[in-house]
Amino acid sequence: MKTQLEYAREGIITEEMKIVAKSEGLSETFIQTHVAKGEIVIPCNPNRKNQKVAGIGTGLRTKVNASIGTSSDICDIDLEVQKAQAAEQEGADTLMELSADGDLDLVRRTVLANTNLPVGNVPLYQAFKETIREYNNPAKLDPEYLFDLIEKQLDDGLSFMAIHCGINLYTIERLRKQGFRYGGLASKGGTYMVAWMDINKKENPLYEQFDRVCALMKKYDAVLSLGNGIRAGAIHDSHDRAQMAEMIINCELAEIGRANGCQMMVEGPGHVPLDEIEGNIMLEKRMSGNAPYYVLGPIPCDTGAGYDHITAAIGAASSARFGADLVCYITPAEHLALPDVSDVREGVRATRLAARIGDISKYPDRRENEKQAAMARRDMRWDDLEKYLLFPEVAKGIREKQAPKQKDTCTMCGDFCAMKKGMEIFEKDITDKR
Repeated sequence: MKTQLEYAREGIITEEMKIVAKSEGLSETFIQTHVAKGEIVIPCNPNRKNQKVAGIGTGLRTKVNASIGTSSDICDIDLEVQKAQAAEQEGADTLMELSADGDLDLVRRTVLANTNLPVGNVPLYQAFKETIREYNNPAKLDPEYLFDLIEKQLDDGLSFMAIHCGINLYTIERLRKQGFRYGGLASKGGTYMVAWMDINKKENPLYEQFDRVCALMKKYDAVLSLGNGIRAGAIHDSHDRAQMAEMIINCELAEIGRANGCQMMVEGPGHVPLDEIEGNIMLEKRMSGNAPYYVLGPIPCDTGAGYDHITAAIGAASSARFGADLVCYITPAEHLALPDVSDVREGVRATRLAARIGDISKYPDRRENEKQAAMARRDMRWDDLEKYLLFPEVAKGIREKQAPKQKDTCTMCGDFCAMKKGMEIFEKDITDKR
């Protein structure tokens, strides 16, 4: 079968491209052109029926990913299904199933059966967990088993995968020569692959056999998201030599993958101070030929635990502003515990808001909704205002909980309302632009 990228290069506009064009309010030709360049990807494994279609990349709304998954402390498939469904209800665009304990095949297949979102994963999680179960030693991971596992997971219907192809012996040497890091290694899959390479004194098979990875992804038209296994886990490690070495390699691999007809994304950058976010995105876009950028957070400080959904939302808004295409949410539980359903909801909401803030700065011509909301608030048309809000039910609930004496005001100001007084003064001068 052909991939979306290959169809687009032949000038064919697929049904998925048409859906993306309609949802974004853009022309079908625009979508096809940028898919052909590798600047837009569409995760849409055909093995999955009834999955939502989301375009990720140039000119499109910044998308939001939610991550779920079991751990060795909390392994409850029903809970993961509830979290997946909560993420979809709250407006996430994609979902990553990152379970690390239990019957991992069953967890993945159950989640896939209970959400319509495009689902991705990190295959190294299951590869190393199953190896540990069998041999009590992750260094005994068999590369052939890893490739077989990737295909099995794709056959189940995963539409994108974060695969750590950019870690190689050169990258590890940079870690050693710089004296490791302040924040250590933050990627579970990346860290275990580094350990495998270090113990076995071998090159990363995902890097060494990159063409084989691409062939598997192409077979299922899944998006290959080049995992950020050496991402910074502390802002003091941001853009160190190890991170930059992996970023350069991933950007090279993105170009190679596209040449092979594979849909490609690049991942990054982890913990990054706010003043470095613009430069990070500029580097990824320049070095990768404008491949879609999937950012994890980013988290611009290390002291926000308990409120890291807010910390990350600040970083995400800046990332969206400067060109990030897909943002992975962070929940209030980040760095502290496995998120529950309420954490998932808060994480998706905060990240959607951050993406909106970034998008209205990135695309000034898309601010009409904000203007309409402002005018409804000015005119105290509360029912109309709800139409333009990201979270209308939340806003309505707050207003109803503290109902005002005068229905056209709110309890913040009551009869001392600036909006009401302003309308009395300037009502005759207002030009109605609704």
